[in-house]
Amino acid sequence: MKRRSFLIAAGLCGCARDRRPRLNVYNWSNYAAPNTIPRFEAEHGIRVRYGTYESNEEMLAKVMTGNSGWDIVFPTHSRLLAMLENKLLARLRHEWLPNLVHLDARFRSPTWDPDLSWCVPYMWNATGIIYDRSIVPAPASWADLWNERFRGRMTMLDDPEDVLGACLEKLRLPFSATDAGDLRRAALEARRQKPLLRAYLNAEVRDQLVAGDVLVAQLWSTTAQQAIDAAPRLNFAYPSEGFPVYMDNAVILRESRRLETAHRFLNYLLRPEVSAEIADFTRTATANGAARALLPAAIRENPLLYPPADIFARAVWPQPLSVDTQRLRDRLWTEIKAS
Repeated sequence: MKRRSFLIAAGLCGCARDRRPRLNVYNWSNYAAPNTIPRFEAEHGIRVRYGTYESNEEMLAKVMTGNSGWDIVFPTHSRLLAMLENKLLARLRHEWLPNLVHLDARFRSPTWDPDLSWCVPYMWNATGIIYDRSIVPAPASWADLWNERFRGRMTMLDDPEDVLGACLEKLRLPFSATDAGDLRRAALEARRQKPLLRAYLNAEVRDQLVAGDVLVAQLWSTTAQQAIDAAPRLNFAYPSEGFPVYMDNAVILRESRRLETAHRFLNYLLRPEVSAEIADFTRTATANGAARALLPAAIRENPLLYPPADIFARAVWPQPLSVDTQRLRDRLWTEIKAS
């Protein structure tokens, strides 16, 4: 076929190039409702390239180059300082974000970004223990996860912050400890526990819990709720020693050349009905106060997603770490995984 004839045929068969403006969004897996992206595309005439990741480390490995091709990502609050220090973030323009008023009052001036100059709080979650109700006595502390009875039927997160944090709290040390001696003691605890583990797994452990292959797991509350919805024989505990709480935030990368379009997307996510639909579908806790008010009582009062005051008193917001401390933690984590 001649080139001219091929081009005409391509046009007739509907293969014309999509000329809508594009936006590239990189988010955690299972962090949007089915209609979230299609509705935005239809309302704004924008084509969204939507990708997902499973950890902050996976996302940061892509964007640290400053030439990742993504416009919007969703880092956890404790990663914001490092992203700022590496000049990866674009400053937000509040005049393009009128829906910021819908945020819950406690998230309008968070410690990690008091003026919301760089991030929009999106969804939050905590880390605890999910377990099969057949286990008696039920695990209630991080220390319980060093019990021989769980050998081969237990997982921990594939996440150095959470695993070392649990070890630190088991030792009654600060979750965000920076002392090298304390961190090495925590790493020793992790190595002691490792022979009992089936694996280090993130969201993918959900299906193994539902199937009954895994009986106990360190897991994020959001993923735990999804597993419990699928298998009500599962239950969740916030450990007695304490537990971390994380806010995932929407940010615009400095490399983006679509700043106005990116702001339109963030403002869309801040719409109460949009945020409520996402929180309902993904079973996570929204930072949007107006959205939470729209949720059914069974969800907005769910103690797993929104821990009551007496439980939340044990929570800690992990702090950003210095470069040297992060390097030590990363080195210890490499040694743990290799042991």
